[in-house]
Amino acid sequence: MTDLIVNIKKTINAPIEKVFDAWLDPAMLTRFILPMPGMPQPEVETDPREGGRFSIVMQVGDDKIPHTGRYLSLERPGRLVFSWESPYSADDSRVTLDFTEIDAATTSVELTHVKFVHEEARSDHEGGWGNILDQLDEAI
Repeated sequence: MTDLIVNIKKTINAPIEKVFDAWLDPAMLTRFILPMPGMPQPEVETDPREGGRFSIVMQVGDDKIPHTGRYLSLERPGRLVFSWESPYSADDSRVTLDFTEIDAATTSVELTHVKFVHEEARSDHEGGWGNILDQLDEAI
């Protein structure tokens, strides 16, 4: 269970500071934290500071699925680390976002999510995070 990892890299057409800040801004998060195409915008609340919590409630069909966590590290603009708590995550599940400036208008994002309850959950999250990064590039 603890060895299951998602690792995705994506180039985002926006400056590094803007890409980093998008992950902390609830208005911006509602525009891209969409793991499946066609989903309604989620309900998002953030307390963007180390130790602060966030809440993302996603609407999947008739179900509302809560995702919560705590910001573990905010190293603007290079790295963001947060815990990930959902019905499909294992204890101590964690997401790390590493941001690298390619040039003044382009940023590389590497997302690493560790600890899943089983391979199916890992696979579902891999697809979800991939779609989220695609949506981020469109939204920003």
